[in-house]
Amino acid sequence: MNELVEVPRDWLDSMGDVVRFGARVVGRVAGLQVLRYTGETLRQAGILIVSSTLVIWGLVFIIGLQCGIEGAYFNQSVGTPAYSGVFAAWCDLRELVPLCFGYMMAAKVGTGIVAELGSMRISDEIDALEVMGISGITFLCATRLLAALVVLPFVYLCSIGAGFLASYLAVVQQIGDVSSGGFFLIFWQFQNPPDVLFSLIKAMAMAVLVVLVGCYYGYNASGGPVGVGTATAKSMVINIVGVHLISMLGTQIFWGNNPRAPIGG
Repeated sequence: MNELVEVPRDWLDSMGDVVRFGARVVGRVAGLQVLRYTGETLRQAGILIVSSTLVIWGLVFIIGLQCGIEGAYFNQSVGTPAYSGVFAAWCDLRELVPLCFGYMMAAKVGTGIVAELGSMRISDEIDALEVMGISGITFLCATRLLAALVVLPFVYLCSIGAGFLASYLAVVQQIGDVSSGGFFLIFWQFQNPPDVLFSLIKAMAMAVLVVLVGCYYGYNASGGPVGVGTATAKSMVINIVGVHLISMLGTQIFWGNNPRAPIGG
């Protein structure tokens, strides 16, 4: 019984450590100390672009196809096929694209950071940096966070386009219950310019969480290769839970009281 009590207590303790560590990393970025390692920031940005962009776009494209198909057949079943664009406008932009972005960040970027920093920790490379007078938190963690903040907004905006394109292909070209003009008429009516900004805020909040959690577990890994694997699994669990919480809170804050739907009362 005592062991069952200790498990959640350990998780709560670790969450407090994550928050404190994340605050230190954010402080290094906000305080501009990270700018002394601009070269490393650009290198991390390049790695992020090359290794993750196509994977994120591919997953979002598949989800956009699924959202378009489900929306088209649902509207077909209730006799309103012309309104298939509503699902593409809302399902992609407000919910599924941010969630898929967060999933891929957690599974691809977050675990990669843990594995990389964890291997450096257990092989004493981080200790060697500290001996040379280089701040490990700034050089290894703050540079990754800044690289994510620079690159990921553009990656995410292109992801929205990939999801919209997939939904258009599924509804108009594959199923064909509505014309291209009819699809876009409804599609644009059920969107507002602030929705793109709100969706971007949700996605970037997820990205910041994933990077900070990954840096924490990688930077503080111990116990050899087994410890690095355990840290990777823990970071994945926390990031997936965090992605869902951010998505839920973002939806409630941005669209909970006013969905901004052009439907007459």
